[in-house]
Amino acid sequence: MPPEKVEIFKHMEDWASENILTLLKPVEKSWQPQDFLPDPASNGFLEQVKELRARTMEIPDDILIILAASIVTEEALPTYQSRVNASDVFCDETGIDSTPWAIWTRSWSAEENRHGDLLNKYLYLSGRVDTRQIEKTIQYLIGSGMDLGTGTNPYLGLIYTSFQERATFVSHSNTARLVKKHGDIKLAQICGTIAADEKRHESAYTKIVEKLFELDPNETIMAFADVMRRKISMPGHLMYDGYDQNLFVNVSTISSRIGAYSALDYIDVMEHFVNKWKVEKLTGLTSDGKKAQDFVCGLSQRMRKVEGRNEKKVKEMQTIPFSWIFGRKV
Repeated sequence: MPPEKVEIFKHMEDWASENILTLLKPVEKSWQPQDFLPDPASNGFLEQVKELRARTMEIPDDILIILAASIVTEEALPTYQSRVNASDVFCDETGIDSTPWAIWTRSWSAEENRHGDLLNKYLYLSGRVDTRQIEKTIQYLIGSGMDLGTGTNPYLGLIYTSFQERATFVSHSNTARLVKKHGDIKLAQICGTIAADEKRHESAYTKIVEKLFELDPNETIMAFADVMRRKISMPGHLMYDGYDQNLFVNVSTISSRIGAYSALDYIDVMEHFVNKWKVEKLTGLTSDGKKAQDFVCGLSQRMRKVEGRNEKKVKEMQTIPFSWIFGRKV
């Protein structure tokens, strides 16, 4: 990245310390997975497990698929932190760098680490999923890595992460609603708690991009357009369970079918950021910047025309087996 762009982020460091790091929660005030799980040190542990298993008995297979996919995606956290660390600005050269960017990355990762841990333990205790198949999928995914098309460019990376955090917030929120309908209030609470974390993290990345629009609007709008042209690939897009070469596509189909996260949600997220970052009101852009602005502002309307037809096709697709639920078809 050109030195003048690096200087923009250095200029932002004091601002980041005051406006971004304050969005992190102290460890002693943070929830931990054990807060939501049966207490193995308690005399009533086995009874608590029986209650958990009874609560999950009415959860349909399609929701179990989405929960398992959430576990796989959340547990691939080492890949996400390594990609952020590869950025030209967020790199943590010593592993204990004191820049606000390095502190944020480590602390964000530490907070996110609880998500997969909690969901994994809960579904393991439920007995409703094939835990070994989920574990295999996690190992495959971490080993495969991910290519988001953002390279080491922090502008691209920050826009991608803003989008991804909001998408995850939407997905966990919708899953909480679906689970609650089937009677597991505790699991709904878990999904809602994780969604609240994702929302707070979204706020941080959104604020950084908002600041970049203030300091360097032309580069930022061109980065936004670049990310949208590539279309956002979710972190788990390379997931594989040893059987299904199209696992991510098939999971996405289920997600869209039951209303956990769909292409229309994707468009809603994009429109949210166009409005949040006041993209239509940007001024002082170069000719390329104005083209990027026009592209971004008109994209959602074009996509809605296409996706409205695709949603009908998704609902008509045939059922397929999933190893995560012992090969049952959904």
